[in-house]
Formats: sequence, structure tokens, C-alpha cells
Amino acid sequence: MKRIAVLTSGGDAPAMNAAVRSVARSAIFRDIEVVGVRRGYEGLLEGDLIPLTKSSVGGIIHRGGTILRTARSERFRRPEGINEALQQLKRFDIDGLVVVGGDGSFRGAWELVQRGFAVVGVPATIDNDIAGTDMTIGFDTALNTVLEAVKKIRDTASSHDRLFIIEVMGREAGFLALEVAVASGAEYVLVPERPVDLPRLCDKLHYARKRGKTHSLIVLAEGVMAAHELAGQLLDTGGYDSRITVLGHIQRGGSPSAFDAVLASRMGAAALTGLVEGQTGVMAAYRRGGMELVPLSLAWEQKKELNTELLDLVEKLSI
Repeated sequence: MKRIAVLTSGGDAPAMNAAVRSVARSAIFRDIEVVGVRRGYEGLLEGDLIPLTKSSVGGIIHRGGTILRTARSERFRRPEGINEALQQLKRFDIDGLVVVGGDGSFRGAWELVQRGFAVVGVPATIDNDIAGTDMTIGFDTALNTVLEAVKKIRDTASSHDRLFIIEVMGREAGFLALEVAVASGAEYVLVPERPVDLPRLCDKLHYARKRGKTHSLIVLAEGVMAAHELAGQLLDTGGYDSRITVLGHIQRGGSPSAFDAVLASRMGAAALTGLVEGQTGVMAAYRRGGMELVPLSLAWEQKKELNTELLDLVEKLSI
């Protein structure tokens, strides 16, 4: 390969920049020219490409967000858009592409693979919901960002003897909510993977109050329901008045943790090696502490399961 491109797509995640840096410098080490695609697949369709050099990716390893920026592209969802993207890749003499993103981004990459273009993925999402890899880029940082917020909220909950509902990101997956609940000592966690048992939740709150516990924390994944909806149901069902905190996009920003910076660097290098060795339609995966290349299709063909041990642990430790 003589020239490769890298793009970031979907929701931003801490350490995306570290992955871009790793891809670029790993390529340059092998005397391969690198360009960055700005604004994801939309930028690819518009030919918005910039050269990446050793100096241009210097100092970005600890920057949050993505210097290449990201955008959704409705045009790329259509066959004619995908064909146009292939034409742009050919126009700029691109031999291979690294896509940093989540399952939606990988579905787009797969369309290019199906048409004969070499693509390797790097899984980056704070939801950690990509099957085939134990961890995704950004999850550890988001977890620690949320944990710091929850610890502060617990101080207020304790001071005022209140019930707090803390809504965190996770539309279809509860990995972030679950690990935050365990790490923060929250009394309850609600995740999309398990149906809500409101009567049982009210019973647990009642039991806690009866034994003298004056404050409680509920960590709620946004995919279950909105925090204000849960607050209304708790009030109607059990008469429990609660305070709400919706953490929102603060969870996606900030400098990456050391773990994420290292993970992104390893994944970026592994993705570039895969391209050079002729691999395509695969993604870099962190498995049992090592790096592997696994099929991109795992991201949407398999569902990553929550750790039931952690779910049971929240139940046991909230007595």
C-alpha cells in the first residue's frame, strides 16, 4: 500500500484522536502516505481530505473529541452514495481506509468492503456495545467522568436525605450504567437489557427507608426511559419524591484516560498492520489483554452481553 486514509464517524469518543495519531504514525513508519477524511463519510463524499504528517498529529493524543470531526451522512446510506465514495477514494489514489467509530460506522465500512475496497475498523464508542472486543475506545474515560459526577451527587443526596435518579448514556446497552453503579456504590441500576420491575424497585426503596437509610441513588440508562418518566412513576406508584440529574454530553468529552490512550494507540497500530498485510472487513479488537483482528460483521450480527455477575453484585451490595 502506498496511500491510506483514516476517518472518524458516528458519536465522538475520548481517544479517537489517539487512534488517528497511531494510524498515521504507524503508516509513516512504513513509508505509507496518510490522509485524514474530515467529517466522516460525508466528508469522503465531498472529497474533504487533508494530509496527515508526523507533526500534524503531534500533541493530539490527549485531546478529546476528534480533530477530523464527525458527521452523519444520509447520502452514504444509499447505493449511489457508496459508489460515489468509491469514486472519491479512487480519485485520491487511496489504497485502504481505517474507520474509527461504532456499529453504524462499521455497517458503512462493510458496504465498501462488499464492493472490493480494503477497510479495517477501530471500535470507538462510550457505550462499549461492540461485540467481538472486550473494550471500545472511550468507554473507560466516560466511565470515570460519570463516576466523578455520581460521587458528587451522592454527597448532596446524603446531606439532604434524598433519592436521586442519574440518567447516563446508553440507548440500547447498559454497560456504562452498570459499571458506574458498581463503582459508585449506587443502590439500583436500570438497563435496557432487563425489563423494569417497578413494584420491586419500590419495595426495595421501602425496605431501605424502613431500616433507616435516608438517601439512595438510582443509575438509569437513557434507553430504559427518561429520568423524568421514572420519577413520575416512582411518585405515582410508591409516593417517592426524587431529584433528577441528566448528565448528557459531558460523558463524551474530555481528555482520555491512560487506559483509553493506550488502547487507542494499540488498536490504531493493529488496524494499520492489518491493512498492510492485506486484511479487510475486520476490526481491531481488545481480547483478553491482547490485540486481534475480528470480522467487522460481529458488530451488528452479535449482541454483546452484559456481565450478569455485575448485575448480581449491584443487587447484593445494595442491601
